[in-house]
Amino acid sequence: MSAGTIRIAVRKFGPFESALQKFWDEFCDHSGCTLKAEMVPMDLDDLHSSILENNGLKNGDWDIAHVVTDWLYEAWTNGALLNLQPYIAQKPPDDFPNGWSSSLLGMQQFGDAVAGLPFHDGPECLIYRRDLFEDSTEIQNFHEQYGRPLQVPQTWDDFLEVARFFHRPEQNLYGTVFAGLPDGHNTVFDFCLQLWTRGGELTAPDGTVNINTPAAAEGLNYYKNILRDRSAVHPDTMQYESVASGMAFARGEAAMMVNWFGFASMCEVIDESNVKTKVDIAPIPCTPGNKSASLNVYWTYTIGAGSKHKQLAYDFIRFATTSRNDKLLTLEGGIGCRISTWVDGGINAIIPYYHKLEQLHQSARSLPQKGNWAQIAKIIDEVVLQAINTDIPAADLLAAGQEKINQIDKPTHGNTL
Repeated sequence: MSAGTIRIAVRKFGPFESALQKFWDEFCDHSGCTLKAEMVPMDLDDLHSSILENNGLKNGDWDIAHVVTDWLYEAWTNGALLNLQPYIAQKPPDDFPNGWSSSLLGMQQFGDAVAGLPFHDGPECLIYRRDLFEDSTEIQNFHEQYGRPLQVPQTWDDFLEVARFFHRPEQNLYGTVFAGLPDGHNTVFDFCLQLWTRGGELTAPDGTVNINTPAAAEGLNYYKNILRDRSAVHPDTMQYESVASGMAFARGEAAMMVNWFGFASMCEVIDESNVKTKVDIAPIPCTPGNKSASLNVYWTYTIGAGSKHKQLAYDFIRFATTSRNDKLLTLEGGIGCRISTWVDGGINAIIPYYHKLEQLHQSARSLPQKGNWAQIAKIIDEVVLQAINTDIPAADLLAAGQEKINQIDKPTHGNTL
């Protein structure tokens, strides 16, 4: 093969970066490829800007990119992504599509076209310190204070009460930690979870996004109040995005958190973890009479429509998604997407709750597939941040946000919630 460079836009996260480098080195050894890979790790906003807003995938700046499912519809409708179906038909990935859960294949399917292959999974869940909840002294003290058994929270009221019980700043232990950094993503995800676990819906029957509802107001008030609660929440919550909050938990600084499954798994495999063998997961709390919900957002390998190395790029992502490499990604600290990884005995010996991924997917919901979802998410993010930082009633903020959404959101018959 000719000398040159293949450029890969990477979601910034240590385990992703280390795994991808190993995949590339092995791919070159295996295939004889002599191209160098320039891998550029980026935070969410920078990644979105580089590959989509600046047309990096369309104009050939990037050959391969990590694209989260939030952005797939936007990327596909803008002509940024290569249709992988002809490549799959000629040389499919091992055990495709049966090797993956259908919940990890649908978002990148547009008619007969396939826009990407699953890279990193892990729905949101409640992640908690099992050692604290099982400690006999903690159990006794909690019962003395609250008159009921200490147990993993099933309702949001229980969640707040338990967070306050474990909140001990003098020990560098806090009740919980959120990803409150205003980046148009994490607070939006938390808003959706608060809404769904209170029986609300994010979209109206005509497919338009509707945040001006009683369930949304109730959830926003709860979220605002708990993020402000210095007797329950990590003091750096508003400076943390999801990776930083996950690292704080891994360092042992929080008793529990609602976050991506991958940050529970990470606690068992990274060197920085102080909580190995002390972690477990459970469904996200909900209000009485309603059901728990999870959020199914996953990352995909995509190939830019403007890539000059299309066949090579496909050969690489096909190699990177083998069962062996899917398992290696997990051992690096990411979350493999194959069913074989979820049920792997060796993986479950290291991460005893790994098999629960399949159960989480049963309650996982997806965000609406809209070309302007990034704009809508920014509006929701602004509403949430105003709620946290001001005393304006949640209902008023939601009504004002809805007016902005109505100006850019039109009825659709596409995939909605």
